[in-house]
Amino acid sequence: MDENGETGGGAAEAPAASVAAPRPLLRSGARPGAQAVRFGRPGGRDPRYAALDLGTNNCRLLIARPDGDSFRVVDAFSRIVRLGEGIATTGNLSDGAIERTLEALAVCRRKIEERNVSRVRLVTTEACRVARNGAAFLARVRHELGLELELLDRRSEALLAAAGCSALAHKQAESVVLFDIGGGSTELVWLAMREKAVAPGEPGIASRVRAWASLPVGVVTLAERYGGVDVTRDTFEAMVAETLSALADFAEAARPAIACPGFHLLGTSGTVTTLGGLHLGLEKYDRRRVDGLWMRKGEVDAAIENLIDMPYSARAANGCIGRDRADLVIAGAAIFEAIRRAFPSETMRIGDRGLREGMLIEMMRADGMLNRRRR
Repeated sequence: MDENGETGGGAAEAPAASVAAPRPLLRSGARPGAQAVRFGRPGGRDPRYAALDLGTNNCRLLIARPDGDSFRVVDAFSRIVRLGEGIATTGNLSDGAIERTLEALAVCRRKIEERNVSRVRLVTTEACRVARNGAAFLARVRHELGLELELLDRRSEALLAAAGCSALAHKQAESVVLFDIGGGSTELVWLAMREKAVAPGEPGIASRVRAWASLPVGVVTLAERYGGVDVTRDTFEAMVAETLSALADFAEAARPAIACPGFHLLGTSGTVTTLGGLHLGLEKYDRRRVDGLWMRKGEVDAAIENLIDMPYSARAANGCIGRDRADLVIAGAAIFEAIRRAFPSETMRIGDRGLREGMLIEMMRADGMLNRRRR
């Protein structure tokens, strides 16, 4: 596990590259250059794929190669950049947030080059969707780093999140409600096990989606509005109420899912993985123990109560939370609690996977690289 909490191989990270030097353009769906063609062209012996997700709070990169019907991680990177910091107040990405993000993206660019990636998808989400200077920021990333980030629409974000963790749905469940709590938005999907007809060109997961929503409510937006350091129970309930109001339309549309045999919730985000770590009593977060963890209703109740009772100093010192997220995690728990109240479930499953994994799966499937034996 590296200093950013990700697992991955490779050489130790070099000092950050300058963000001022122009680079050859790298865009979603493209190959990074001649080296990539020589070492890892799709269809070759060992193709490598990269998925970059620049969110409101985190910048994440995952590099992997196909392995049977899934993939094996080659390298990974994650850094909290808080790109959307203050955006609810000013309407703009701040200078500090932009500089932090450019530094993280420079590391991602270098990892893609070093790993001889054969195909990439580079996306950004809510912060750049709503910021007045979002387009100017993306132009600067393109000019200075040679990265052309795709501004993901809300529906695509929801479907990719579902594709990334749908494998964790119980095999006997006819329906699940899947959710991904982000920094600036929360995606929800009513996912059925039976497929339906979809339009040509739709992602593979679309045949199982019955309803979806992308709420403009995330851990950063709520924490900035209500505060994240000293959070009272009244403040927590106010955040729950706001989220319940935002998800009312989806809750109505997806209500039939609750009555389906085997229904359960499936959550993926730093919030739910943190609660899983707290439930297990981990001194330090361990993805291997949390990804795929089942929790019963009473266990989730206890974990949320434990979190609310923690003072800020205890949250910052906790190995499953840390200083960078100590002021955000209770806002995330409030969003999670609202989802639980809208969709009562005796069990839920936690996934430490999501958008990046969904992009990797969709790219590999499009290239016919899944369900292939390695030569």
